[in-house]
Amino acid sequence: MTDYIILDIEFNGRKFASDKPMEVIEIGAVRLNAALEQVDEFSALIKPVYFAKLNDFIKKKTGIPQESIDKASGFRKVIGDFVRWLDRSESFLLVTWGGEDLKRIIYDTRMHQLNDAYWMSASYFDLLKGFLRYKKITNDVSVEAALADLEITPEGSAHRALDDARMTSEVFKAIFDQLDFNLKQQFKDVYSNAKERRMVKQAVRAMRAQKIVPQWELVVTHYLKDKLPLDDTRKMNELQQYFAAEITN
Repeated sequence: MTDYIILDIEFNGRKFASDKPMEVIEIGAVRLNAALEQVDEFSALIKPVYFAKLNDFIKKKTGIPQESIDKASGFRKVIGDFVRWLDRSESFLLVTWGGEDLKRIIYDTRMHQLNDAYWMSASYFDLLKGFLRYKKITNDVSVEAALADLEITPEGSAHRALDDARMTSEVFKAIFDQLDFNLKQQFKDVYSNAKERRMVKQAVRAMRAQKIVPQWELVVTHYLKDKLPLDDTRKMNELQQYFAAEITN
């Protein structure tokens, strides 16, 4: 039987520019069995490598005391503990609010030079997208807003990983029967950004408006050259695939 692992993480995001990576500083998770009964929880703080001193923005947002971070284990230890906790399930589906949680775990796994195969093969369901489909709306909402909409009284502190996972599990249970689990996903690396993909889309539209048959070579020479690094093979291959999908629409 498949368990549902409701996952939430906190990371040391910041309001200032820096070339230092953001890191996961807390993992919280709730295990629901196939009957949607909560059977277990996981919670751990992580001491970051960069910005070991939490900035005021993060301290205010999460309420995590600096003293607790100072005493926390590093990522390698905590992620190992978390994997062993996950493997208590015969099989599991991760449930997240958006796609950022699994992405951050994978990025930190790579930063610490650990094998990411476990996480790349894990399936996850984006409950935020599931909720938006259920409500037939397009604008993102917070877990708290979803609970309010469902008339569920939230418990715990927002922006603490375990409390957020618990609140997310309440949304999950409330709309479970309306969710399409065929839409579960696996993490996929993305090398281009929204602006670059929009440039390709606009190039296709411009060529069609000029009665020109869209061709990738024309997009590169007339619309992308001098605007992005053409020697980034992974990015260019991804944009070419995006172009191919766009011209079939």
